[in-house]
Amino acid sequence: MSNVDIYVIEYRIYGEPRSFIIRSKLMNNAEAWQWASCDAGIAPIPKPGRPPLKRFTKPMAEKFGITDVKWRETSAVTWEEV
Repeated sequence: MSNVDIYVIEYRIYGEPRSFIIRSKLMNNAEAWQWASCDAGIAPIPKPGRPPLKRFTKPMAEKFGITDVKWRETSAVTWEEV
């Protein structure tokens, strides 16, 4: 499994910690802020095949109380028989 495309995004909204898992072909800080805004309910979730929506940036998300957005790749699970 060379291309891990499942990520964990952690953030705070009004000081309350939240996290979720998302599958995405591309992940970077800008994408993480956008998806955290979607999870918090302040940005609409984009629909495939429709024109792109306005993206939420870090300063825009911070106006709505989102802070400390962090993301990481998930690790592959290795099953061992005992």
